[in-house]
Order: sequence, then C-alpha cells, then structure tokens
Amino acid sequence: MPKAKQVQPDEKVGQQEAACDAAEPEIEEESKEKENEEMAKQIAELEQKCAELADKNLRMMAEFNNYRQRTNKEKLELMKTAGERIFVDMLPLVDDFERAKTAMMQTDDVESVRQGINLIYDKFLSFLKKHQVEPIETEGADFDTEFHEAITTIPSPTPEQKGKVIDCTQRGYKLADKVIRYAKVVVGN
Repeated sequence: MPKAKQVQPDEKVGQQEAACDAAEPEIEEESKEKENEEMAKQIAELEQKCAELADKNLRMMAEFNNYRQRTNKEKLELMKTAGERIFVDMLPLVDDFERAKTAMMQTDDVESVRQGINLIYDKFLSFLKKHQVEPIETEGADFDTEFHEAITTIPSPTPEQKGKVIDCTQRGYKLADKVIRYAKVVVGN
C-alpha cells in the first residue's frame, strides 16, 4: 500500500497561518481605507464647523464695531446738544433782559426799571431751581470747607460768631447736591 502522504499538524497550522497572513493585509487595507474615509469625513465636518465659526466671529466683530461706532456717534451728538435744553429754557430770560434794556433807554422812572430787574432776577432764580441749581446758604452758618472758601478771617464781633461765616462776598451754588461753585466767605476767628 502506498503510503499516503501524511501532513504533519505543524504544516497544517503553517499553511493556515500563511492563508490568514495573505488575507490579513486585505482586511487591514480595507479597514484603513474605511478609517481614512471616516477621518476625512470628520476633517471635512470640522473644517466646515471651523469656517462657520470663523464667519460667525467675523460677523460678530463687525457688528460690535458698528455698535461701537454708533455709540460713539451718539455720544458726540449728545455732547453737542447736552446743554440745548438749558439754553432753550434760558432764552426767555435773554428776551426779558433785552426788553429791560430797551425800557431803561426809554424811561426816566428808575423805580419801574428796578421792579423789572427784580422780576427778571426772580425769574432767573426760578430757572436755576428748575434745573436743580440752588444757592449755598451762608448767613450765620458754621464755616464748612465742603461748601465755603474762606477768603479772609476777621476778629469775630461776638464769641458766638467764632468759626462762623461773617460775610459772603460771592454766593456759591450746588447742582443736585454737588458743589459747582464754592461760596467765598469771610470767617470770624
């Protein structure tokens, strides 16, 4: 009997491994191609997202720049016209002064001119009050550096007037509780 060629178990394993090794590069290649395709797809998606975000960022920067320019323009406009309301309210006072000036030229009646000027003065004080400008009280007040500027000191006529305002040479004013001009005063020492 002819002897059949017996294949050794080690040979079978080697043949199977060789067949697997030959198939393995194909599987690895397909797997790498799929992986590369997925990565390329992810890269494309990320590049698109990046482009969208860059565009969004650019638009937001442009919008902010427009906002800043608009607010600067509004601020400049506000600064130009901030005093407009006050000046519009002041125009009737100018009209009154013009009428008083004309009346002074046409009359010899000093008393009527005095009354007219007193009316204008009262109207001007009410104008100041309307715009929250109020005089700083000085008569008999204690000297206070937050409201008064001492231009000189004199011996006080009475002991009670020591450290108090004796005379006011120029009236001070506050605008809504902020001193806009200190009262110039003479203080007793």
